[in-house]
Amino acid sequence: MVKIDKSENTAFLEKSIQHLEATGFENIRADIEGYDTPKSYIRKVKGGDTKITPDIVAIKNGKKYYFEISLKSEKPRLLKTKWLFLDTLSRMNSDAFRIITTKGHYKFTDTMLEDINLTNKTPIKI
Repeated sequence: MVKIDKSENTAFLEKSIQHLEATGFENIRADIEGYDTPKSYIRKVKGGDTKITPDIVAIKNGKKYYFEISLKSEKPRLLKTKWLFLDTLSRMNSDAFRIITTKGHYKFTDTMLEDINLTNKTPIKI
């Protein structure tokens, strides 16, 4: 989720965290109040620096998982860049990258994944 959309969708972010806790994830870090903030990465571009922070980072059975919330966005290009970066980062470190979505956003998520050639990713539907 892009920073602009985070303030509007904190309820779904909290619901996603509850789902992850129920499925056995531990040491959950999220980019909302009440949780530790995950590590941020700086992306340098001509127009200025962009800060990339995963929505949720959690650990299960000793493996680190990066989770991104997929909701319809005003800035799909920025979202695609963020997903590609997190997918690459997770593969470099033998971690996992998952996408969480909800009813009404399935088509948007599938289209985004297809556009950036991440068709092997199956979104977690909450």
